[in-house]
Amino acid sequence: MATTRNRKKQTPVAGARRPEVRLPPLQAYGGGLEPDGDYDGLELAGLDLAGQSGEGARFLDCALRECGLDEARLSGARFLDSVLTGVRGVGTVLAGAQLRDVEMVDARLGGVQLHGAVLERVVVRGGKSDYLNLRSAKLRDVVFEGCVLSDLDFGGAVLERVEFVDCVLTGVDFSGARLKDVDLRGVQRLEIERGVESLAGAVISTAQLLDLAPVLAARLGVRVEE
Repeated sequence: MATTRNRKKQTPVAGARRPEVRLPPLQAYGGGLEPDGDYDGLELAGLDLAGQSGEGARFLDCALRECGLDEARLSGARFLDSVLTGVRGVGTVLAGAQLRDVEMVDARLGGVQLHGAVLERVVVRGGKSDYLNLRSAKLRDVVFEGCVLSDLDFGGAVLERVEFVDCVLTGVDFSGARLKDVDLRGVQRLEIERGVESLAGAVISTAQLLDLAPVLAARLGVRVEE
């Protein structure tokens, strides 16, 4: 008699929807930032915007290339259907900002404040970011690809359909975060400092599970001895 085995079906991971940014012909812009400024169809290339104030500004169909954003104040700014390439910034303030249908390529960021920001259909490709504050942020359909991310703070954030591909993540804080369809299998090096108990809703590989075993055991109060 033939026998059948009941196997639990694996639930597929919903992949992130990537942005399809198609920029129109752009007009060169050589000015600075202004609060509530309206930037439409512009190319900002090689500009030093350090320390400037662009709170509440809107960037639509824009390209920012090789711009310096050290300590620039862009709280509540909106980046829509735009490309940011080679931008660099330390201490840039983007609290409450909105990034929708955005490609960010080879950015080098440090201590950037994105707490409370909303990222939707965003690809972050290449580059390096240290001490990135995404506390209480909302990320939906976001892909991190080929990035080096250290001391990444997702405390209290909401992540849905977020993928990490060929990335290095160290010092990550997921405390109080809510995850759904978050794919961590493509992370080459994964070090979670806090919030491992918030990983429900994430997918990891068997190798990553073994690497996280000491952290999980410590969180559960399990003592492992030979």
